[in-house]
Amino acid sequence: MAIHLPRDPLPMSPHSRFAPVLLAVGALLISMVSYQCGASLAKHLFPVVGAQGATAYRLGLSALLLWLLRRPWRSSPARRDWRALWGYGLAMGAMNLVFYMALRTIPLGIAVALEFTGPLALALFGSRRLLDFIWIALVVAGLVLLLPLRGHGQTLDPVGVGYALAAGVGWVLYIVLGQKAGAAYGANAVTLGTSIGALLAIPAGVAHAGAALLSPSLLPYALGVAILSSALPYSLEMVALTRLPARTFSTLLSLEPAIAAISGAALLDEQLSLLQWLAIVAIIVAAAGTALSVRRPPPAVEPLAN
Repeated sequence: MAIHLPRDPLPMSPHSRFAPVLLAVGALLISMVSYQCGASLAKHLFPVVGAQGATAYRLGLSALLLWLLRRPWRSSPARRDWRALWGYGLAMGAMNLVFYMALRTIPLGIAVALEFTGPLALALFGSRRLLDFIWIALVVAGLVLLLPLRGHGQTLDPVGVGYALAAGVGWVLYIVLGQKAGAAYGANAVTLGTSIGALLAIPAGVAHAGAALLSPSLLPYALGVAILSSALPYSLEMVALTRLPARTFSTLLSLEPAIAAISGAALLDEQLSLLQWLAIVAIIVAAAGTALSVRRPPPAVEPLAN
């Protein structure tokens, strides 16, 4: 007869206890800043190759760079989960494509805020504690203040809004399937998933832009978009995905609209109202509160035989 007793845990310093969480949060912050810089750069490509061509550049060149740097053929995964990997890659490709389609007609900050409704719903469905709902309520309040629901709200292009909301659905699938793919393939999941996403994006880009994609003058912009929007942030996000629960990861992504709004003010000279700055503060407080309230897993148990 086996009796399960809790293992006597080793003493743990506060630093070692929170180090994985801090690493994951730091990686996610850098990835979000990188992503917004890449999105801003991508808009320079829209007049020449369209949103479809920019997406093809982003995922195609990113996949090539990751294959050269990571060389995934050198190691084989401990276990294979082809469904999760292909789902992760296709979700990545579709999410990127429809998000860039949204950016053609609506501002970056608003597109990101609308896209975030997907991860927000995931965070809400995974919540159980009252404290979780407090953080989510702060996020909702921040998004309401950021979005132009009054006055100029009716000027938003409904097609662009639809694309942004579709990107939110893709974001949910990216989070859920990305965790499974990361558990099975480790760091190589990003390389393989980006390659699968490129299989979806490149045909769409070629169909829209054709030979314009081969213009040498566009290569510096294309490489910048590939590195800042995909290769770097997706690699960093995988660090966070494999260290944080899906609910926590989703709520921390609430910083994305705030970073987009700040980027617009700093790089594009967009003026923010007092209410919008209050929204940014509310979203940052919610993200920080979520990170600090992550529950530690219960102590492991080991069987002892009589």
